[in-house]
Amino acid sequence: MRRLIIVAMDVAMVLAAVPLSLALSGSNLSIDPYSGSALMAWLSVGVFGHLLFRYSGLYRMMWRFASTPDFFGIFRNCLILTISLYLTAISIRMFYPIAGLNERQFIVFFMMSFVFISSPRLMYRYLREGSGWSMGELGFRKRPSTRALFFGRLNDADMIINYGRSAADDAIDIIGIISPEETDVMGSRVQNVPVVGRKEQARHVLYEYLKDSEKIAMIIFGQHADKEFAEFPELVRIARQHGVDVDQFSGVLQSRRAGKLVLERVEMETILRRTTVTPDEQMLASILRDKRILVTGGAGSIGRTLVKRALDMQAQAVLVADISEFNIFQLQSDLARIHEERLIARLVDICDRQAFARVVKDFRPDVIFHAAALKHVPILEENWISAVGTNVFGTRNCVEVAAECKVPHFVLISSDKAADPSSVLGFTKRVAEQIVNSMHYMQTMRTAAFGRATNFIGVRFGNVFGSDGSVSTIFQRQIDAGGPVTITDPAMTRYLMTIGEAVDLVILSAADSAQRRPEDGPGIYMLDMGEPVSIMAVADIMIRLAGKEPNRDIPIVVTGRRPGEKVHEILSAPGEDIADIGVPSVFGLRTGVFDWKEIAAALERLSNAVERDDKDDAMAIMKALYKPAISHRAEGGPAEVPQNGAGSDTAAHSAEYKNGKPAFEPLAGKSVVAKEARGDRPVQGLPKVVHFPARLPPSELEAAKS
Repeated sequence: MRRLIIVAMDVAMVLAAVPLSLALSGSNLSIDPYSGSALMAWLSVGVFGHLLFRYSGLYRMMWRFASTPDFFGIFRNCLILTISLYLTAISIRMFYPIAGLNERQFIVFFMMSFVFISSPRLMYRYLREGSGWSMGELGFRKRPSTRALFFGRLNDADMIINYGRSAADDAIDIIGIISPEETDVMGSRVQNVPVVGRKEQARHVLYEYLKDSEKIAMIIFGQHADKEFAEFPELVRIARQHGVDVDQFSGVLQSRRAGKLVLERVEMETILRRTTVTPDEQMLASILRDKRILVTGGAGSIGRTLVKRALDMQAQAVLVADISEFNIFQLQSDLARIHEERLIARLVDICDRQAFARVVKDFRPDVIFHAAALKHVPILEENWISAVGTNVFGTRNCVEVAAECKVPHFVLISSDKAADPSSVLGFTKRVAEQIVNSMHYMQTMRTAAFGRATNFIGVRFGNVFGSDGSVSTIFQRQIDAGGPVTITDPAMTRYLMTIGEAVDLVILSAADSAQRRPEDGPGIYMLDMGEPVSIMAVADIMIRLAGKEPNRDIPIVVTGRRPGEKVHEILSAPGEDIADIGVPSVFGLRTGVFDWKEIAAALERLSNAVERDDKDDAMAIMKALYKPAISHRAEGGPAEVPQNGAGSDTAAHSAEYKNGKPAFEPLAGKSVVAKEARGDRPVQGLPKVVHFPARLPPSELEAAKS
């Protein structure tokens, strides 16, 4: 009905413009304006104008968000209408001479039609914005609005001001802009909102507004403000200490009838940021765009971000396979409205091989991201059978189904707990890596013999800040409850990475693997996590950013280490080789590889141990499923190993030493480049071999082994 009213009004405006233009230009037509032919011509102008406006897309625009391109569209349509009528009049005059009709009338008609069509839209937008709307309501009702200070670029500010003023309820009233751009002039205005400071003045300006008699209720950061403002964490801390809401602008959600600002709460993962490398968007898109993506554990924290990233990168369809009904409900509530046609969710347990196989066969994915896992160290120490069932046998199910269904790419989400493991979680994750690695090299041989086969890789990285159950979410919950914040060991450190960065690098690893020949790929990728972070420092910063004082407002309590926990995590273990593959923040990781028959035999023994509830035997079997990288020989396949699946031996490690000197020279705990050629030929495509950490000399190794 609203559109019909708009259409009728536009037709009426065009019809009214015809006699007014004739009257204003002083025309004296030789024909009777009330004759049947004249009235028919007049009505035809209205019909033609309606068809022109309709098919040019004028009625798809929303008045409340009318902008410069929309008014230019009206200008163009009125110009086309005027020229068409002028050419028609010239054609008619060739057969039926009409006196009193000249170019002057058409110029006036163009001006009148443009003013008549655009003015109602312009007036409506003005009335919808701020003071204009209040004036339009004659002051009887004032819209509620939130006073906000904006930190960011002027183009972001312009967008927020537009949408904030046009919101029906709870409008945002930007009262000042602090810009990070050096070229922006102090005192200049964006839609009558002043630029009140530059980035170096940000803290001072914020304090001034907080002391104002009419205080601000919110500060909004632009899309890249966390990188553009050096004092970003301090600005957040000051605002929260004064009870001011802090959000970050991430875009505009366009729907059929309206637009909506997307403001996201500034989380700790944004504040405790690390130096990151912006991923190659084209490379990310190469593995996602127009592809069918399946994410196991897709309703979990990492899985959700993977799903959202794939949808944003224009994946053809994304299927979420998860066992949690509630998490799927939350995911659909968040994303289904925007990506309803491309988002699919299935309740499926990866431990049920037949059910998972049906999902894969029906969906026919191009890529499977396997993020489903149990991951909490202390819980899995007690519930080791569930850990083995999901992390080991669930992974085997996914790997075998992907190979049977010839899914082009399979990506395992692994963990730094797999490096020199000390917990049930670590051992199950390392076995999962071995399963993927073994299948990777078996599929490499199949590709050489039979053509297309699945490309299997694993991606290993550390803790993800802000993921479900991570240290940050636990601390935040404790801070919100008034404390205490509990730490198991004050010396504990962890590698931390934001969810967004981890997901982008996982996708980047998959894209790199897809561009290589299968025999050139490393099988396991490892993400550069930067320097480890003190957990005590994380607790201190989080308490301060909540506007509290550590050990005064919020106590920090040391509770003691839990079973399976390490004080310091590592990303790679002795016997694993790290290779520079030429991808920023991503490395290749080489370790010993088992034949698939050996993997199957070991998993059979593991299954028997689980049935007997024999944890010691199960742990011994999982410990044996490891070999150092030296065992991976140049012939392209797994090396000979003892039938019991034992891992490294003295000869294997000793082979890495020449004349008593290691082939890799350690450099103060840092990754180092190999100084001399190795005895075994390295995997193709992995040019610079590095090693971390240093290995023991043969004598110490023998003593340690005994």
